[in-house]
Amino acid sequence: MSNLLDSPSMLKTAIWLNYAFLFSMMFVIAGILTAAMVLQYGFGELPCPLCLLQRLAMFGVCFGIIQSFRTGFSYQNAGVSLLFATLLLVIAARQTVLDIYPRPGHEYIGSAVLGIHMPVWSIIIALCILTAYALKLIVLGDSKHLTESKASDLPVIGSIANILGLYVVALCLVNTVSVLLQCGLNECHTFGYQLLQ
Repeated sequence: MSNLLDSPSMLKTAIWLNYAFLFSMMFVIAGILTAAMVLQYGFGELPCPLCLLQRLAMFGVCFGIIQSFRTGFSYQNAGVSLLFATLLLVIAARQTVLDIYPRPGHEYIGSAVLGIHMPVWSIIIALCILTAYALKLIVLGDSKHLTESKASDLPVIGSIANILGLYVVALCLVNTVSVLLQCGLNECHTFGYQLLQ
């Protein structure tokens, strides 16, 4: 693959694919987080403590991507996103196992979307993120040319990504304020929801 990237046109295509991948991932995660906020504020569905941690993990994935757009692509930034995707998978799997057999105080929280509840969706989302990064590494490899690239080399996608990054930061701030209003500075609980009996 590195021989292919020695060609200027292939290198430009690889850089464009890399940033298009990052932008697409941030766009999808921003959409998921927006939907979660709409369900919370539009339909009055308070998130449970583990749901809040899943949101935090998704914001963490976006943080790694935002850093790649701000400072240039690096595998450290990709590592941040992968670490938070793994955290999302662990938290979502734990909640799914806790709630897999509905019983009083342990039902899934919130409405099902397409027949699937949020913890199971979070498992699917985390697996998609991890798989997408693996496929990106297979296709683009670990070329040093990618780490030397900057989003500013692609002005259109870089500008749109910066706006999207600001939107994700705004979502994060709204989420932080709503968590403080819901939980204060104490442990976060949702009425009627218990992790352990």
